[in-house]
Amino acid sequence: MMDIELGAVQERFADIVWANEPIGSGELVKICEKELNWKKPTTYTVLRKLCGKGLFRNVDGIVTSIVSREDFYSAKSEQIIEDSYEGSLPAFIAAFTSKKDLTEQEVDEIQKMIDRFKKEG
Repeated sequence: MMDIELGAVQERFADIVWANEPIGSGELVKICEKELNWKKPTTYTVLRKLCGKGLFRNVDGIVTSIVSREDFYSAKSEQIIEDSYEGSLPAFIAAFTSKKDLTEQEVDEIQKMIDRFKKEG
């Protein structure tokens, strides 16, 4: 399982990169200045840290991801279930749905996922 821990600000930055990649580092600075109110050195510092964690790469001023947004958030979800629910997906779903009414459409989507996993398993 991937273990890339990000703070909330780093995660917002990562979302900007994923939404705009491939992106020139100069353009990334402009977007971060507008959306995060960051100065150029802050953008480059955070970019360097996330490149060091193996999330992104900056080659010749072009920033791209090494880990996709989907893979990152999938690993993050797995980690939450592992840490908070002893790895039990049913326990997570029970906790999640105990305070939230699911729509009929959501129930149908979940049932379709279960049916698909039964066929593939």
